Amino acid sequence: MGMKTLKVIKIGGDIIDDNEALLGFLKDFSNLKGPKLLVHGGGKSATDLAKKMGVEVKMIDGRRITDVHTLDIIVMMYAGKINKYIVANLQANQCNAIGFSGADGNSIISTKRPTTPVDFGFAGDVTQVNTEVLELLINQNITPVFCAITHDKNGQLLNTNADTIASELAIALAKTYQTELYYCFEKSGVLRDINDEFSVIESITPDNVQELIQNKIISDGMLPKIKNSINAVNHKVNKVCIGKSEMIFNPFTYFTSITK
Repeated sequence: MGMKTLKVIKIGGDIIDDNEALLGFLKDFSNLKGPKLLVHGGGKSATDLAKKMGVEVKMIDGRRITDVHTLDIIVMMYAGKINKYIVANLQANQCNAIGFSGADGNSIISTKRPTTPVDFGFAGDVTQVNTEVLELLINQNITPVFCAITHDKNGQLLNTNADTIASELAIALAKTYQTELYYCFEKSGVLRDINDEFSVIESITPDNVQELIQNKIISDGMLPKIKNSINAVNHKVNKVCIGKSEMIFNPFTYFTSITK
């Protein structure tokens, strides 16, 4: 018996913020055969709720500062409203799912990010992933659905990058499954020319990635995604795919694959 293939799929704001796109995605996701795990970001919902509640949204270099009030809002939206909405709609599509934060099942432990050079507040960096509970569920054909919240084992919840959560889960589960990691976002993959949807770089490896970074083809928001992807393939994740969510369901879609 070879190892079963497990798909770890991460969806971001472009799907979360568009209800029709989200429901369409969840329907397709429900029809995927075999073991699977879903990780979702939060989209604009936390920012919108913060504005309604009069909580200032602080950003540094495009990254959110999570103060104590912001953390409350993020937990409410990500672990509460969005996570349960996704789980309920998976149930509607006959996909049995359970919502997770890192605290649930003690699945993802992180430490609060150091306050220098920048104090990001209650931001977590993953230190440990425990897969026992997840494997029990996956083996019973139940799909875990993760929001981007972890805990520090001392009662503190922490806001954590959803791309990182997806790669850390794929790495930890690679002991038991042949894991594939899919990063879904609004573009068709990593593009040579940001203005040309057809300039998808089909393959990135640890060997050619430095050149792409030096030539600024990979920059800004794509950098952390690529770093997570390279880290994943260096830690026994079978392959990482970056592109539109159609890549999972349609073999003829363009996407970027990252392999050893």
